[in-house]
Amino acid sequence: MSETELYFPIKTFLEAQDFTVKAEVQSCDVVAVRGDEAPVVVEMKTALNLQLFYQAVDRLLITDQVYVAVPRPKRGVPAEAIKLCRRIGIGLLVVSGSGSVDVLADPVPYAPRQNAKRRNGLMSEFHKRLGDLNTGGSRGKKLMTAYRQDALRCSLLLARLGASRVRDIRQATGVERAAIILRRNVYGWFQREARGIYGLTDAGLVALETSRSLILQLFPPTFPPVAHDKSTKVELSPECHDPDQST
Repeated sequence: MSETELYFPIKTFLEAQDFTVKAEVQSCDVVAVRGDEAPVVVEMKTALNLQLFYQAVDRLLITDQVYVAVPRPKRGVPAEAIKLCRRIGIGLLVVSGSGSVDVLADPVPYAPRQNAKRRNGLMSEFHKRLGDLNTGGSRGKKLMTAYRQDALRCSLLLARLGASRVRDIRQATGVERAAIILRRNVYGWFQREARGIYGLTDAGLVALETSRSLILQLFPPTFPPVAHDKSTKVELSPECHDPDQST
C-alpha cells in the first residue's frame, strides 16, 4: 500500500468525525480542522521508520495533535513502536487493506509510572558490584555481575581453606546469600561434601585460574584469610595473566 493509498481511508476516517480534511498543507501530509480545536496533523509512510518519527516530532512544533499512519503490518505493530509513540506524545494510525483505520495510540502527554521493583533491582546491582569490569555495549560476553563476584568470593575461600561449612563461608566472605549461591551452583563451581558443607569442583578451580587478574582487582590481598595449614590450593600473584577478561 502506497502513501497515496493511505490518504483516502484516513480522510474518510477523519471526516466521519466532523473534521474538514486537506492534503499537503505546508509540507504536512494531512491536516484536519474541526471548529476552533487545534489542528490534527497526520504524517504517512509505507512503514514505521525513523524518518516518519522525525517528521512527527517536527510537527509537534505546530500542534499537539500529531499522528503517524502506516499500512497494517502482516505481523502486527510491535509493542515497542506503540510505546515509542506514547513516549514522545504522538498518535498512531494503521490502515488495513480494506480501508479501515484503527487508532493504536493517541497523542496525549506521556506520564509513565516508574517500576519501583526494577529501580530497586537496578540500584541494588549497582551498589553490590565492585569496580567497573564490564565494557558498555558488549554483546555475547560474560558479564561481571554482583552474583558472579559473590560466587568468586566463595570459590576463592574454598580454594584456600578447602571444604567448609556454609555459615563459615558466609562469615568469612561477607556474602549473605552464600547458601543460595552454593546450593544453586549456577556456574558448576561447587559441590556438596556433606550436609551444610561445600567444596570446590574442578570447574571452580579453572574459573579461578582464568579470572586471576580480575580477582586481584576485586579483592584485597588479605582476602580470603590464609589457611592455618600450608596446603593452599591456589596462589595468586600480580604477574598472573587472565585470558578471559569477560569472565
